[in-house]
Formats: sequence, structure tokens, C-alpha cells
Amino acid sequence: MELNLTGKTALVTGASKGIGRAVALQLANEGVDVAITARTAADVQATAKEIADSTGRKIVPLTGDMSVTSDVNRCVAETLDALGSIDILVTCAGSSPGGLLEELTDEQWMESLGLKFMGYVRSVRAVVPHMVKAGSGAIILVVGNDGLKPSFWEMTAGAANAADLNFASSIADQYGPKGIRVNTVNPGPVDTDRWDTLEKAFARDMGVDQAEARRRAELSIPVGQITQPEEVASLVAFLASDLAPTLHGAHIPIDGGQRKPLMER
Repeated sequence: MELNLTGKTALVTGASKGIGRAVALQLANEGVDVAITARTAADVQATAKEIADSTGRKIVPLTGDMSVTSDVNRCVAETLDALGSIDILVTCAGSSPGGLLEELTDEQWMESLGLKFMGYVRSVRAVVPHMVKAGSGAIILVVGNDGLKPSFWEMTAGAANAADLNFASSIADQYGPKGIRVNTVNPGPVDTDRWDTLEKAFARDMGVDQAEARRRAELSIPVGQITQPEEVASLVAFLASDLAPTLHGAHIPIDGGQRKPLMER
């Protein structure tokens, strides 16, 4: 399927690895020039070079922490300087501490909300005026399915993700009439380094080993397999295209139909 994205520009946050990296690579393969952000300079520079070498597109590495407003504003300004516009914004930066209620500290709650929720707010707030001026744009927030399907071992993530969904719905109402489409993509388990960390945390909280945690995760997914980051990237690329002009304000799970209570058994 031709997505007609050639010549577009994108900013992808949290893109040195995992889902963000897969998204940046997919967009570049579709002809998009992409600025990517991450907190570690060496990682983001290496990823940018790999994607540029394999796709021939312009890939701009930016070092920044999306929990810091000045970093977000600087990364957006540098993207505009390097690419001239931001047609597509994809937010992937952010992870949340796992754990049970009685073990989570105030600092861990604030860490989750400060990056996974406020990081998305900061990114959209910095980019959207430029999209309004252009009269068009696509914003895709990669949120996670915890906002739709809560679980007590991912409570801080669930709270931040639910806030992201509410935020996305609100800005969809506000900016849809201005030509900006807003959607969220909500993965369940995705086969990345981040999932390995979550799997270990789940095993700890459930009192089982990691192999049993993996078995329970797969059992909770009716299709029987954990999502690959490339699947998420393909969905994001479609949402970034103009092939579905009325697909707007949607919260789209990509989790194999996961039923999280099955993980507790």
C-alpha cells in the first residue's frame, strides 16, 4: 500500500530503541525525513546513522529529556531548523515504574506522570502551533493499553496512560477543525528491551520466575503471541498518512486482544 508520505517530515520522541526506533525506521522507509530524540546522545546518534544509511532519508539526532520543558522546546526548534516543518509528531518517550500500590513511592508516581503524561503534553504543546500555522498535521501518541485495560501491577503506567487518552481526546476536539488529526496507539506487550524489564517486574510482584511471567503474558493474548515493534510502526505510519482522513480522535489497541486478568492466574 502506498501511503504517499514521501517528502513529509516527522519528529519522533523516544526513538533510539524499541517502538520509537521502529516508527522512525518505518516512516523513513516511506520517504519521510525524521528527527529523533532520546536522552542518551550516543544511542540516538547511532540509531540516526543506522536509519539514514539504510533508507537514504535525512535523520536528525537530537538529545533531550522530554520531562524537561526547555529540552522539548529546543528539540522542536532544532527539528524545524533542520527539516523546515513538522508534518507528523509521534510521541514514544517515557516509561513508568512498575510495582504494587503499597510499594510505590510518591516519587515513582510523579516520575511516571512527569514523563509519560507531561512529556506528551509538552511535546504536543510545542509542535501544535506550527501545525496550526501550516493548516495540517498528524499527531500520534503511543500510549500503551494500560489506560484502556488497567492492571494493578502497572498502576503508575495506567494512570499516566489514562491521562494521555483524555488529553488526546481533548486536543482532537480542539485541533481537528484546524486540519490536525490526533489519534493514540495503545500497545500491550511488545517484544522490546522495555518489555523484558516489565516482565521481570511482573515476575517479582507475582512471586514467579520470568519464564512463568512470559507464559502468563502469552496466555492473556488470544492470538497467542506478543506484538512486534514493527507492527506498531506500521499502524503509526498508516495513521500519519492521508489515507484515512476521518480517522481522528481514536484510541486503537494493538495487543492481540489481550485480557489482562488472565495474567493473574
